[in-house]
Amino acid sequence: MTKTRSIDWIKAAPWLATIGLFVIWELACLVFQIPWFILPAPTRVAYAAWEFGPALWNNSLQTLWTTLSGFALAIVFGLFLGLFIGWDRRIYAALYPLMIGFNSIPKVAVVPILVLWFGTGWIPAVLTAFLISFFPIVVNVATGLATIEPEMEDVLRALGAKKLDIMTKVGIPRSMPYFFGSLKVAITLAFIGSVLSETIAANSGVGHMMLTAQSNFEVPLVFACLIALAIEGIGMYAIMSWVEVRMTGWAHRSGFNR
Repeated sequence: MTKTRSIDWIKAAPWLATIGLFVIWELACLVFQIPWFILPAPTRVAYAAWEFGPALWNNSLQTLWTTLSGFALAIVFGLFLGLFIGWDRRIYAALYPLMIGFNSIPKVAVVPILVLWFGTGWIPAVLTAFLISFFPIVVNVATGLATIEPEMEDVLRALGAKKLDIMTKVGIPRSMPYFFGSLKVAITLAFIGSVLSETIAANSGVGHMMLTAQSNFEVPLVFACLIALAIEGIGMYAIMSWVEVRMTGWAHRSGFNR
């Protein structure tokens, strides 16, 4: 009975914390009389979300579509590039510094280049989401392959295993927990990249809507857009967590990640 109550509290804790946050936010705006154009109360934000509901819904779907498209590209390219980099320690040593250097470039500086190449619209948003989210996937997959103990490789080779056998039978399964764990980080980064591009070079999306609302001094609508992004991000993170548990449950049960 005690364990069941503990599980129920754990499930209810995020909802209680979220409700508590909005209550404190509302009370702070009332008690300190914060102007709505500086920090609108949640009730005013909710009214703005209802007033601009259709536009907010359509732009949220556009952002979700560009984010998932870039995320899908990041999964495909990140997985294959991670397998290539982690295949051999010499490849890992040669390319990993280049990956670090590429990831250190602020993606806001890359968006104007994408606009020059592809123009404004959804393509720069998809590509920005891809560029900012594929790095965690590459690093985790490559790390999972590169952490195979040399002693294990020596034993497998002594038993007649070839490099391909070692990677397919040991390396790739070993890297899967890293891969599925990285998806939770990558999907949140994909949202950042998509919205970043939409604020610079797009005609739709939540980022573009926020920029328009800011120019019209619709501060509650700006916060409504932020909450819409948070809801989408939490939802996709939850899905990736569910996928991780489903696909790598064997690793958690065996204490692989301990």
